[in-house]
Amino acid sequence: MGKILKLLQRIRQIHALEHATIHILSWRYPQTRIVGRSTDSGFYIYGDVETEALAAAASEALARLQRGEKELAIHPQCGTNLATAGVLAGLSAFLALVGRPRKRWTRLPEAITLATLAVLLSQPLGLLVQRYITTSPQVSDITIKEIKRFDLGTVRVHKVEVCST
Repeated sequence: MGKILKLLQRIRQIHALEHATIHILSWRYPQTRIVGRSTDSGFYIYGDVETEALAAAASEALARLQRGEKELAIHPQCGTNLATAGVLAGLSAFLALVGRPRKRWTRLPEAITLATLAVLLSQPLGLLVQRYITTSPQVSDITIKEIKRFDLGTVRVHKVEVCST
């Protein structure tokens, strides 16, 4: 079980570094659309960003997280927020539609109302899920190993590989 917990902690650290890097890139290049995706060995950045700019942003992000700027680990457009919204909306709608003798279509307004409230609540909850479950700003034991660029059709992609120190 120790190996699984170490792997999860590493993915949480990489996810935090991905978010911090995207924050810095977004501040420096506000007109550029950037998407990230974390893995157990690093993270991918999809978007029209030069390799040197990404390297500088990732290095700065790592240094700032290591200095304690943990708010950089949380990003408002993270997929965690979307997943939280989907799960809560789905569960709310499901609960509104089960267990009552009325016809389902008569419960539809209740399901829509509960799902909408769930989506509204999921916004702050998604940030908490990021903070305590899907990211960890404690990155003192990782370093950036290398950054590789490749293209998928017209999409520029970079893989930022990290390693443990």
